[in-house]
Amino acid sequence: MSQSFRQPEILEIARRDGKVTVEGLAGHFGVTLQTIRRDLTDLAEAGRLERVHGGAILPSGVANIGYEERRALHHDAKTAIARACAAEVPEKISLFLNIGTSTEAVARELLGHRDLLVVTNNMNVANILAANTDCDVIVTGGNLRRADGGLVGTLAAETIRQFKFDLAVIGCSALDRDGDLLDFDIQEVGVSQTILRQSRRTFLVADHSKLSRSAPARIGSLSQLDAIFTDRALPGDLARACEAWQTRVMLP
Repeated sequence: MSQSFRQPEILEIARRDGKVTVEGLAGHFGVTLQTIRRDLTDLAEAGRLERVHGGAILPSGVANIGYEERRALHHDAKTAIARACAAEVPEKISLFLNIGTSTEAVARELLGHRDLLVVTNNMNVANILAANTDCDVIVTGGNLRRADGGLVGTLAAETIRQFKFDLAVIGCSALDRDGDLLDFDIQEVGVSQTILRQSRRTFLVADHSKLSRSAPARIGSLSQLDAIFTDRALPGDLARACEAWQTRVMLP
């Protein structure tokens, strides 16, 4: 297989798994380690990947990947995570769902829930839950981010401050190894911090790839949350920290 055919597939594997290894790719393509190292070097020089010892990861940066691309990534994992999270969401409560493909997946799993009051700054979540006639949906104001249907900014935060939610389910763009929740958009971070303050309980939904990514703005810490729903066990140090913080780690 030529370099021009390998490299797009290498990127697809990196997006699916969060990282690639030289040995794994050499075995996958049936080529030498040196050939894969050249491919990874080319992709790193083009800014598509970031080299690490033994392989490469998706690049850190200050801009998120496209929303439609994120929606397709780890689809099965997001569905399993959403189903596990929805099973922990009681009926007859007030609930906040924020921006993200993972929270959209949770919304789809809530279509059978009854007597929910859902507030959201995610136009996609509102459209999904419009199909549930036993769910009242309130959409915050705010600046519309056309790329993903998110509502951000001062007006969104002011709306959220009018409520005290029984539960919030949130996503993030990246999860640092010390347990910090990270995002790319400063306006969205301010809204997410307001959500944390206005919620009695908070769940995070995040697939394993979030631990392989980085983003520049800090939302908060897993220590502030009641549970994280994810698809793979957390690294040892972080798992032990969650135990100390009494933050439950929930796997499908």
